[in-house]
This record gives sequence, C-alpha cells and structure tokens, in this order.
Amino acid sequence: MNIINKLFGVENLIPKKYQTQTLPSTEEVYKKTLKIAWPSAMEAILISLIGAVDMMMVGGLGTNAIAAVGITTQPKFLIMAFVLALNTGTTVIVSRRKGENNQEGARKSLRNALVLSVVISLISTVIGLLFSREILMFSGANSDYINEAMIYFNIVLVGNFFYLISLTITAAQRGVGNTKISLVTNLSANIVNIIFNYLLINGIWIFPRWGIAGAAVATAMGNVVSLILAIYNLSEKENFLHINFKQDWSLDQKTLVSIWKISSSSLIEQVFIRIGFMMYAKAVAGLGTLQFATHYIVMQVMSITFSAGDGLSIATSSLVGQSLGAKRPDLAYIHGKVSQRIGMVISFTLAILIILNRSLIMSLFSIDPEIIDLGAQILIILSFIIQFQIAQVITVGSLRGAGDVKFVAMLSLLSVTIIRPILTYFLAYSLGFGLYGAWFSVVFDQMIRFFVGRYRFKQAEWVKIEV
Repeated sequence: MNIINKLFGVENLIPKKYQTQTLPSTEEVYKKTLKIAWPSAMEAILISLIGAVDMMMVGGLGTNAIAAVGITTQPKFLIMAFVLALNTGTTVIVSRRKGENNQEGARKSLRNALVLSVVISLISTVIGLLFSREILMFSGANSDYINEAMIYFNIVLVGNFFYLISLTITAAQRGVGNTKISLVTNLSANIVNIIFNYLLINGIWIFPRWGIAGAAVATAMGNVVSLILAIYNLSEKENFLHINFKQDWSLDQKTLVSIWKISSSSLIEQVFIRIGFMMYAKAVAGLGTLQFATHYIVMQVMSITFSAGDGLSIATSSLVGQSLGAKRPDLAYIHGKVSQRIGMVISFTLAILIILNRSLIMSLFSIDPEIIDLGAQILIILSFIIQFQIAQVITVGSLRGAGDVKFVAMLSLLSVTIIRPILTYFLAYSLGFGLYGAWFSVVFDQMIRFFVGRYRFKQAEWVKIEV
C-alpha cells in the first residue's frame, strides 16, 4: 500500500516548493482528471478501433489497396496542419478564458477561430485537389497503386473540409472541459463511416460496388455528419460556448493575436511533424509494397495505443489551461503528473495484450502469411515503443496546455523531422535492417521525446507562461 501511495498519491507527485496552496485529496484529483479524460480517451480509442475496422474492410481488396490508403495518410495530415495548429491555439485560449470565468471571451475566441478555420480549410482543400498526384508521388507512391491512391485521396480531401471545421468546434469544447460532445460527434460520424464502408466497398443491397472509392465516400459522409452534430451542440443556449449568427462575427485583433501567439508555434510543430512523418513513410514505401502494407497495418495498431495517450493528453491540456487561468500552477502540475501515472498503467497493459495476441491482431487485417509473420515481429517492437510513447504524449499535452508550444515545436523538429528520417534511412538501407530498421528509428524518436519532455516538465517553467 505504501508503494502504491508513493507512486500515485498526490502529495508525493509534486515537489514541496511548488505547493502554493492546500491540495485537494488524491481521490478528488483522480476523479476530476478521469471525468474529463475518459470521454477524450474513449473517443480516441473508439475512433482508432473503427479506423482499424475500416482498414480491415479495405484489406479485403488486397495489398495494393492497403498501400494506396496508407500512402495518403501523411499528405492528408500535412494539408490539415494549418487548421490543427489553429485548433491548438483555440483550446489553450478557451481553457484560459474558462478558468477566468470569461464566457464572452471564450465565445469570441471560438467565433474568430471558426472564421479562420473555414477560410483555411477551403484553401488547403483546393490546393490538395489541384496537386494530388504530385503530392502522392512525392510521398512515395509507386505505379502499383498510384491511381487507386489518387481516387481515395481526392474524395477524402472533400470530406476533410467539413471535418476540419468540426475539429475547430470540438477543440473549443475541449477547452471548457466538454469532452463528451467530441466523443458523441466523432463516434456518430465514424459509425456512419463504417456502415457505408460495408455497403459501398462491397456493393451490398442497392448500393454500387465502389471498392476503395466507396471507402473514401463513406469517410466523407461521416465527416459531414460530424460537422452537423458539432454545430447543433453549439446552438443549445445552455452551452457555455453557445453561438449563433446574430452575434458579432467580426474579427477581433486582440483575440486573433492571442490565438496566433499559440497557433504560430503549433503550426511550426505540425509542419515539422508531418514533414518528418512523410519522409519516414516515403522511406518505408521504398522497401516495397508488401513491406509498406505491413507497416501501415502496424501503424493502425500504433494509432490505437497512441489514442489512449492522446485522450489523456487532450484532457490534461484542458485541465492545465483551466488551472493556470485560475492562478493555480500547483494544480496544473498535479494534473500533469496524475495523467502520466494513469498513462503508465495503460501502456504496460497494452504492451502485454499486444505481445500475447500479435499474430491474431495481424490476421484481422490480412490473410497474407508474409504480412502476418513480419507484422507480428514488428508488434513486439511496438509493445516496447508505447512505454515511452504514451508518457511523452501526455507530458507534451501538459506543456501545450500551458502555452509552451515553442518548446514542443523545437522538440518535434529535432526528433521527428531530423532524427527519425535519418535513422530510418541509415538502419533500413545502409545497415540492411529493412522494416525492422524503420521501427528501431521510432524507438529512438519516442525515447528522445520522452526524456527531453520529462526534463522540461520537471523544471516547471511552463507554469509561468502568460497567454
């Protein structure tokens, strides 16, 4: 019992010099953290699981189809980078206004963010559609599946226009701690996605058999549903972030400056991450279609493990921002540490489950014995990676929630954009480790981000940032 209290007790998680006021009990802190975290974590996990089922359905179309969908992932996120950066700023600013109990300030921030989101989403979508082939070829797509990849990519980009706007709304909702609406919105959208996947990929009942195009159309339909539900929730007058078209939608310079102060650094982070991930994916794609298909399946599993940490990270960002807005840096520190402890338990549990069921997991995505055997070995590496992955994602969420986005951006530049791609080419090609080398580079990437992020968190300089 003493060991458990030492590891998880609130009084043992914060240095005495940071205890500025009386701390709530361990039970109270964990309850508050879990109350906000569980919808975000459940949302992220369920979406990843549904995405995995989506991949299983596409997997039935063959190895080329898996590769075609996989190669579009990083270009899609690179195009989304500008709005994702905007959303980071929106969450941070709205959470501070919530902590200050400044409802009109929070609503004004959301209205300004929405205007920017619509404009940026439209521009990025048009650019993506105009240069889709060039983008995919640069990402590493080959002649085996480039045409299928283009069909999927173009349709998904149209749906992404609606999805990006809904993400801005849910980013603001998370800032005030309303993580349940994001869960309902995204879960509903993904249920629509999976139903129409089944109908349109296989041509069930009266629906045409569109194959990979059907998967893209189903995704786009889900994105439209997501936006409709997000807007509907904002229309409810009792909502803290209730907005309507009768309110003042003019852009406010002070509000925009506050959002830009956070979002500009987050944009650098997003661009660095996506370029790094794209170069990494391009390196793996060069190993061959079978290796890339195997890699993408394992990445789907990694996405599920990442989602557990990401859900906690989202909740931590909100709690840290609200605590700092309420002038309680000690609580901001505590919420970060508590989330890390919860993540530690989750990461160990997931690792055991993956190791014990690795061949079964791969067989759910493909019937190709080569893919199953290779993927099962890579999953062992993944089980080690997630011990660092989940912890660093939560720690970064604490720093991001405090507005320490410049540090996060520089860490991403160093680890994701520089170290991971270079190590991948060296280990996979120069030393001849192939796909194993590509995943060994992820091990180093995650360890670097874990140790550097942990050091930054312990310094606690981030609690002094004003936004």
